[in-house]
Amino acid sequence: MLKMKYFIFTDDLRIILSFLLALFIAVVLIPSIIDIARAKSYVDIPNERTSHQYKTPTLGGIAIFLGSVIAFLMFANIAAIPTLQYIIISLLIIFFIGFKDDILGISPYKKFWGEVIAALIVIEFGGIILTDVHGLFNIYHISYNFGLILSVITIIGVTNCFNLVDGIDGLSASLTILACAAFGTWFYLTGQFDWAVLCAGITGSTLAFLYFNLFSRRNKIFMGDTGSLFLGFIISIIAIKFNESSIGITGPYAVQAAPAVSIGILIIPIFDTLRVFATRILKNKPPFIPDKTHIHHYLLDLGFSHKTATLTLTLAGILFIGISFLLKNLIVSWLLIILAGMASLLSFIPIFLVRRKVTRLSVK
Repeated sequence: MLKMKYFIFTDDLRIILSFLLALFIAVVLIPSIIDIARAKSYVDIPNERTSHQYKTPTLGGIAIFLGSVIAFLMFANIAAIPTLQYIIISLLIIFFIGFKDDILGISPYKKFWGEVIAALIVIEFGGIILTDVHGLFNIYHISYNFGLILSVITIIGVTNCFNLVDGIDGLSASLTILACAAFGTWFYLTGQFDWAVLCAGITGSTLAFLYFNLFSRRNKIFMGDTGSLFLGFIISIIAIKFNESSIGITGPYAVQAAPAVSIGILIIPIFDTLRVFATRILKNKPPFIPDKTHIHHYLLDLGFSHKTATLTLTLAGILFIGISFLLKNLIVSWLLIILAGMASLLSFIPIFLVRRKVTRLSVK
């Protein structure tokens, strides 16, 4: 419970209010952000790599960030997270990196080192660090130095996976909502209510953005790097917390294969990024040079709309999450193999269909 001056909020109520407040803040802010973006020409202009046809206001990530953080600070028990200030500092760094990239542009080099600094702050001072890999390769507890390196890789990797997958309407937001729902439910069931409050706040603000991004014609907006970097960064923190919190948990909510389960929850952005990078490298292309080889691009090539492509990948994400929790006590390595095999198969299907479609058109 959280006691305020005149009110006592139950844990369930705190979670609900965090969701509603974040939703309200984002709904109120987004129309104003759109007006400012249009007035100052902060818009995303279509080019040969993009999949939208009209100039679209960006900076929707501002509403996601403010809604999530304000709701969390309002309803979290701050005393229960003594290193919270360092987490907030790291989030502010990521927010301003994304904001500058959306407004003025920023070099990949500066962006990378900004992410490293933010990651080190949240690890060194915030205590968000991996200490155990749950039996992966028969390894359990790991040294501090190895945990530091692995945590930095995890944070930067997941952050950029969400940034790279933000290529069609609604996809990054939908995957964020799925991840927060999965992690947040587990935190709630295991009594870690403040982390559930955080997940609820992110879900609320992202859901509000999703409406404007996917369903609004007059007030359509993109989240930009401001949003995708923030969401990827905070979800990486939540994933590490999930892995660490699962240590020693017993009973029906025990997750022995926590690293594999967390990857299963985030499998679509992680696997798609790894596949795209591997494909580019095999073709002797720089891995960070953008192209149209993400799985959502193949779905668009098959004639899917943005909505149907996002819905298809969201349903796939639900499938992976369900299987991950169903097999949550399997050996970590075996669950990773199952997830990788499924992801490879499901990714191959649209790629194969597009290639067959191209072949048929070339024959005609």
